[in-house]
Amino acid sequence: MQIGIVGAGGMASYHCKGFSQAKATVVAVADFNTEKALSFAKEFSIAHTCTSLTEMLAQFPQLDAISIVTPNKFHAPLAIEALEAGKHVYCEKPPARNEAEMQAMYDAAQASGKKLMFGFNNRARPEAQAIASYIRHGVVGRINSAQATWIRRAGIPGFGGWFTDKELSGGGPVIDLLHMIDLALYFMGFPKPKCVLASTFNDFMGNPDFKGPWGIADGRGAMDVETAAHAMVTFEDGQCLMIRNSWAEMNEREVVSVTFQGTKAGGKVQRLFDLDGDDDTSQDSCTLFTEEFGRQVNRQIITERDEAMGRIANAVNFVESIQGKATALNTPQEALTLMKITDAIYESAKTNTAVVL
Repeated sequence: MQIGIVGAGGMASYHCKGFSQAKATVVAVADFNTEKALSFAKEFSIAHTCTSLTEMLAQFPQLDAISIVTPNKFHAPLAIEALEAGKHVYCEKPPARNEAEMQAMYDAAQASGKKLMFGFNNRARPEAQAIASYIRHGVVGRINSAQATWIRRAGIPGFGGWFTDKELSGGGPVIDLLHMIDLALYFMGFPKPKCVLASTFNDFMGNPDFKGPWGIADGRGAMDVETAAHAMVTFEDGQCLMIRNSWAEMNEREVVSVTFQGTKAGGKVQRLFDLDGDDDTSQDSCTLFTEEFGRQVNRQIITERDEAMGRIANAVNFVESIQGKATALNTPQEALTLMKITDAIYESAKTNTAVVL
């Protein structure tokens, strides 16, 4: 397989490593910042650079797939352009800024017959796949309820950059940190949502005491997204999901987890941080809550550590699913359901009422 990458941002390195591990060749990288593209190409021994996807498609019509690593605003138009050119697409999360954009991407994928997958790397983490195997084998039973949590005490990714500009990002932590929402839905089997009730807050936006440590430069753009959100989702079959996402909220520390309650067993996957909260210091836990011989038992499931947090494995899965060697870990239909829920969270918070889907 031959692949082109659009956007030489931080996540692009994981895409490149995953594609290479799957024996695919990255032919070119495109970025409007020529210097950034050249630097990335040199680091990963990529032969060619371009300034746009359009230029890349014209120069390298033999490409099988396009990888998209850009601000959220550009996900839908770039994915649609690539799909209409007959290319498979691997796009960073979130899928899009809203349901309408995701619907257009879904329609383009259906019309082209090409694979469309997203960077939901947390599904590919070893502990997530371990829990998923218990669910698939019926150990958990039906999952009645789940709680998706990604909360930061102080983690706003810069002020006035594209993350805090709704036009560019689509939203704040609901959009940026939707990984646990997606993972909970994955465990639950992506039931059809029925109703969403939510509240959002932006109390600490612009307060430097609540800025994150990720080194994203402050810009001059808008700061019109939420810093915290709380939501309840009910589904047509009676299941329910509690959601809590925040960049800045009074809490003990950063918490990243999915907990669920099934008819036979419950479970939890969680990232455990050292005090600085950096990814490099995180450890993943994986626990099953069950009953054995009249006693309540917590099974600690031991899995290998993945410092890439599933990012490389997810990119490998994209290549192998196209080649027929693996089942795709995520689908456009699931992404569409996810974006329906995020839209409903924002609508409910805006109107201060429940949104029926």
